Amino acid sequence: MWQEENINPTNIITGSFINPYSLFVTLNGDIYIDDGEQNGRVQKWIAETNTFVTVMRVSLSCWGLFVDINDTLYCSIQYRGQVVKRSLNDAVMTSNRVAAGTDFPGSTSNQLSGPRGIFVDVNLDLYVADFNNNRVQLFQLGESNGITVAGNTSLNPTITLRGPSGIVLDTEKYLFIVDQHNHRIVGSGLNGFRCLVGCYGYGSQSNQLFRPASFSFDPYGNMFVTDTENHRIQKFLLMKDSFALSFYQPKFCSTAIRNSNGITFADQSIVGQSPTAIFVSTNNTIYVANREKNTIVMYQEENINPTNIIHGNFTEPNSLFVTSNGDIYIDDGYENGRVQKWIAETNTFVTVMNVNSSCWGLFVDINDTLYCSMLDHHQVVKISLNDSVMSSNHVAAGTGIGGPDSNQLRSPRGIFVDVNLDLYVADCDNDRVQLFQSGESNGITVAGSHPWRKTITLSCPSGIILDAEKYLFIADQNNHRIVGSNLDGFRCLVGCNGMGSQSNQLNQPFSFSFDHSGNIFVADHSNHRIQKFKYVRRLCVNTFSGLQKSYSSSLTNNSQMYYRDCKKENFYYESIQVKVIKSGYYTFRVSGAIDPYGSIYNNKFNPLDPVDNLLNQDYAHNSDIQLKLDIYLDADIIYVLVMTTFDSKEVGEFSINISGRNEVNFERLSTPVNIQLIYSLKLTDNSPTYYRDCQVPQCHYETLQIHVNTTGSYILWSKSNTDAYGYIYKNDFNPLKPSENLLLSHDGECNDGQFKLIIDLENTTRYILVVTTRNPKITGSFSVFISGPNNVSLSPFSPKQSSCVIGDQCNVYMKGIGLTLDDILRDELQPNKVLNNQSFSIKLSAVLTIVMFVAGLINSVLSFITFHHKDAQQVGCGMYLLTSAITSLLAISMFIIKFWFVVLTHINASTSLSVLRGGCASIEPILKLFLYLDSWLNACVAVERAVLIFKGVNFDKKKSKSIARRTIVILPFCIFGTLIHELAFRRLFVYEAAPGMSKNNENPNNRYVSCITHYSPSIQNYNTAVLFFHLVGPFIINLLSALFIIFGGARQRSNARTNQNFKEHVQEQFREHKQLIISPIVLLVLSIPRLIISLLPGCVKTSENLWLYLGPYFISFTPPMLIFLIFVCPSELYMKAFKQSFNRIRRRTP
Repeated sequence: MWQEENINPTNIITGSFINPYSLFVTLNGDIYIDDGEQNGRVQKWIAETNTFVTVMRVSLSCWGLFVDINDTLYCSIQYRGQVVKRSLNDAVMTSNRVAAGTDFPGSTSNQLSGPRGIFVDVNLDLYVADFNNNRVQLFQLGESNGITVAGNTSLNPTITLRGPSGIVLDTEKYLFIVDQHNHRIVGSGLNGFRCLVGCYGYGSQSNQLFRPASFSFDPYGNMFVTDTENHRIQKFLLMKDSFALSFYQPKFCSTAIRNSNGITFADQSIVGQSPTAIFVSTNNTIYVANREKNTIVMYQEENINPTNIIHGNFTEPNSLFVTSNGDIYIDDGYENGRVQKWIAETNTFVTVMNVNSSCWGLFVDINDTLYCSMLDHHQVVKISLNDSVMSSNHVAAGTGIGGPDSNQLRSPRGIFVDVNLDLYVADCDNDRVQLFQSGESNGITVAGSHPWRKTITLSCPSGIILDAEKYLFIADQNNHRIVGSNLDGFRCLVGCNGMGSQSNQLNQPFSFSFDHSGNIFVADHSNHRIQKFKYVRRLCVNTFSGLQKSYSSSLTNNSQMYYRDCKKENFYYESIQVKVIKSGYYTFRVSGAIDPYGSIYNNKFNPLDPVDNLLNQDYAHNSDIQLKLDIYLDADIIYVLVMTTFDSKEVGEFSINISGRNEVNFERLSTPVNIQLIYSLKLTDNSPTYYRDCQVPQCHYETLQIHVNTTGSYILWSKSNTDAYGYIYKNDFNPLKPSENLLLSHDGECNDGQFKLIIDLENTTRYILVVTTRNPKITGSFSVFISGPNNVSLSPFSPKQSSCVIGDQCNVYMKGIGLTLDDILRDELQPNKVLNNQSFSIKLSAVLTIVMFVAGLINSVLSFITFHHKDAQQVGCGMYLLTSAITSLLAISMFIIKFWFVVLTHINASTSLSVLRGGCASIEPILKLFLYLDSWLNACVAVERAVLIFKGVNFDKKKSKSIARRTIVILPFCIFGTLIHELAFRRLFVYEAAPGMSKNNENPNNRYVSCITHYSPSIQNYNTAVLFFHLVGPFIINLLSALFIIFGGARQRSNARTNQNFKEHVQEQFREHKQLIISPIVLLVLSIPRLIISLLPGCVKTSENLWLYLGPYFISFTPPMLIFLIFVCPSELYMKAFKQSFNRIRRRTP
């Protein structure tokens, strides 16, 4: 025994055991030692008492011993081909039980031949070094048939073994094996197996082994090996830093990230056009080949400006490599057919290799062998630099003929040779990275295109580096990014935002290198610059490896299915809710009868979008059919673990073991498929059509009401010969507004063109299912399947289309309150027909408008004649009425313009939209302005008459006329101010029917227009208030003024003439001024139809009773025609003025 770091033994234990082949030490220091060869037993040395006791009876030597976490002792008996075990917790030493093997040596899955080293993990799975069968077998708990996880007959290519004799699993479940007859120790990692020590053939040198038997790790990762034939124990130190190479191989944490925004370290003015070669040495010196100026630019650590520029007679170098002593190997094959070496000590160049083309990659391995990748010759060649005379080149990889086979390359570029002399080649035109193990001519695809293992999609990889843990980093040239692998697979590191010249973008990066801080320097070829991306350090957290929770289930033919990669293959899956009690790092391990593929999602999993919310995923990389996920889980977040398989439609049992900081709770989410209904339907040419998603016209559709008996989660999916779309609506479905009430939709994406809807349905709610197609005018049969907790049914549903909605193609408008002339006449007018061919109602309306215009014109002319006389303008009333005569003419003129604009633009469907927009925006507000102005001018007349009665002899005529002038100027602006919102919200609504869906076959343009006001509720309330104000306001003023004139005049007369009482004076005043009461009432009655029409819903079907709406609309325009009758005829003064003016005009007329 040696205590830590002691050179000499600190204790030597002697006992009665003979020729022991194995031992095992438990945590309390007790030692289990083989004593089976002569004594047929396993002994235990008890550290506390320093005594030996027999704990197991065996028939032969134990070539491997192990005590698992349940205190079960295992012994591998080589010559019986068996591993036996017994519990150490039994009070009485019982008989041994068989853990693996049949007692008859053999090579089948339930047999062993010469088993030696053994290992039992925390899941109680047993790993056996099956020596004579040249393999490592895994016997899962309770299974008698083993799975080959390394060596001969393994499920996936792993590594060739010869006599494996010892085995250890690390905490990440990576396998380490003593390969005795190959005289080496090998280990597995993310990229498969590799040689760790003894990689240079058998022998007695410090880097060699001779038939090693077993090994073990200390807490620091150093390895101790029993080197049997060399009669020694060898210690191999774990290299904490990179191997003694000229370049830096960093070791990154699994949580490491980089700043996505790069810093331009050197631009075109320094490195020239299209840089391809960059190298960073271990002393942080940066070397860049300037192909434009044929120089090598050097930067010392952190210097912004070059510290040295080396000139030489090389031409357009594509690559360079720097050795530990500072010598530079530079490509000069383009014109001079050679590789040159710049000797740092002498500052001179020498030729070290002859080539017949450019070297697009250069590398010098630990044995001083120079490699050159020749793109044009599809080959990598090498030459030893230790030879005194420059010899011929040797082929390292490739046949010289471009191709995709394992022994071929096509346009190789960057290369990398690790300490095991394994060669990695960036095989550009094959979009892959090939690994050529030492001495092998056939390569293994470790990244990119691969027939059976998915890694990452590459497009012309051009640069490649391995870090200290053999993780792969690649310049993915035509994807304009740098990618890297780690425990969780490949991911994009920098340049992840597409091609470009921004700081977070690259354009055809050619090569890259790491500095000692882990920063990446990239030769950004087509951006003519060197970019530096900083490594953002994160603390690596070690996860606790103790088993905390297990979950077992199985995938069956009734499991839910989805398209895992949104391709054609279907996969069974099970979704499991994961809730952790305490935040921290957790490790998931999955094994079983399936080849597992697992994914972790944040909050929820959508099988129709398997990328959404995805946090991490993994599948069985190695042949032990083990899935591994290491991830940080937050206690405040619900996670979903989705278990599926690597191959399509695979079924079988699986088991999940999770370890971490605390207890983990599992809850199954997905339920087996339980089909409750299969409903068949057919879309025909007679099926209704609509604009699907407001994009695709003439899509036939069918609407079905879903009747739910039990609230719960349901799945609805389709099967048909055409691509199907499915939509679920709540309460109702409007084909003109397909986004309204929509709950869920699916367009068949990631489900082979068939919709699949997963939704929670309540039995108290009405749901509508709409089934349609991807493309227009598609018909055919469909089947709708529904799975859920209870019976459901479907029945046809007919959506109700409101007449309040106008439009088509999802371009719709919901009409509010207020009928316009457009609304009244729209359905009656027939496009592209002359007036003579229109309906009788239209022709009668046209005649009435002309009659009304003539009547209004006569009224205005007569009124103008009257009030233009100077006697009529002695006070403000005359001026108001003169202005009213003008506005009434303008109002009736705008009315006829409005009518004929509506008629002619509807008849002529090809009217310019600019004309329609202009008319829509201006005619109605101007018409209202003149109507309201006319009403308020009449109210002003009434007010002035009341003031005249009130003032009596003190009435000031000049002041009256002055006020009238100002009022006439200001009043139109005040009224226009109340109508300004119409200009802002009034617009032309244009919509087009789908081809073949025209409302009228005589409208070939399929274009429909409507002048609308798109008011919000608050603006609509304001508009209604304005309407009442302008219609009711003048009436109230007229009525109150008339009453004041009657009663005020009566009061004045009763004071002057006492022979009559007040009532008699009132009656006399009423007889004298009754027209002042009658006039506003008549005007109000005539205006009421306009008020009613303005308050009616815009979706009233006017075509059913056209004149019920059109008649009142015409009547509402009669007040402007009655000024002469209302104000002139009853007044002796105005009639006198009219006669005088009329006579004057007659005298002037010849």
